[in-house]
Amino acid sequence: MEILPLDPATLPDAMGNYTHGTLVADVRRTVFVSGQVPWARQGVVPGDFDSQCRLTWRNVFAVLAEAGMGVHNLAKVTTYLSDRRYREANSRIRQEILGDHRPALTIIITDIYAEEWLLEIEAIAVE
Repeated sequence: MEILPLDPATLPDAMGNYTHGTLVADVRRTVFVSGQVPWARQGVVPGDFDSQCRLTWRNVFAVLAEAGMGVHNLAKVTTYLSDRRYREANSRIRQEILGDHRPALTIIITDIYAEEWLLEIEAIAVE
């Protein structure tokens, strides 16, 4: 299986450690990760954005681990933010967590299902 970034020379450089598109070849398995939220199993929701973001990513990776996958299997990530003021923190934490891996990425500013949740992340991973 190959996950290859698609960054056409005719487009501006992708900022924020993502790629304009992702070509996935020779896929054996695909995992669709439902929207994960900053909710721990015990029902606890952290009060600050950084903690919520890290917890949400942990939840995404828990689903991937259940399928025997990890960060380098991510092909597409969609992040929903409750407010645009979280853009920079979201980008910083995402880059820290994903390292040099650059999946296709969409960020949407929208209302979130529960008022205390500041973000939600869904993903597609392949193997």
